[in-house]
Amino acid sequence: MKIHEFKGFPNPARVRIALAEKGLLDPVDFVHVDVPSAEHRKDAFLKKNPSGAVPVLELDDGVFISECTAITEYIDQIDKNSILTGTGAEERARIAMYQRKVEAGFLDAVADFFHHATEGLGPDVEGYQNIEWGEHRKNVAIKTLYWMEEQLVGQEFLAGDRFTVADITAQAGFMFAGFSNLEIPEDCPAVKAYAERLANRESVKQAA
Repeated sequence: MKIHEFKGFPNPARVRIALAEKGLLDPVDFVHVDVPSAEHRKDAFLKKNPSGAVPVLELDDGVFISECTAITEYIDQIDKNSILTGTGAEERARIAMYQRKVEAGFLDAVADFFHHATEGLGPDVEGYQNIEWGEHRKNVAIKTLYWMEEQLVGQEFLAGDRFTVADITAQAGFMFAGFSNLEIPEDCPAVKAYAERLANRESVKQAA
């Protein structure tokens, strides 16, 4: 397998964390894509992912799989030991629900704030920016942090009692929040403790 990525960015980190959790980091070849120089917008990369986003998984037969959730699904299912996406209809649905809520309400929202209402990756890469939209999305991200606070009271991880893809997505959101100087509200102590636990998790350290 090959992963086309820019190491250190939140979405590539999601895949690296999943690989680390599965013990699959070493067998994977990582191919550097120079996002700050807009390599992801050139024809050679767009043939791999027309959306122009990293990461992209390249399988040995030449098939390309994009989107972090799809790549993580593949990684989690490859050994028939689904530790990240769950087993059984109810557990898989619950994990998918929490993953999507934290992805749409926190990760994507804080990413929009970063790209639209801060300098982001600079004018040569960002192109169109809408500050008003970015600030709106910041408010969505903060609202989601309060929702996460409610979910995390009395439990260690977002979707239950063990680490899942929902927590990987949350960690990527915390990375974007760090890039954007968006702080966790003081009245969200459970989220603060959760973010610290994630940052100190071995797979997260390995993905850095």
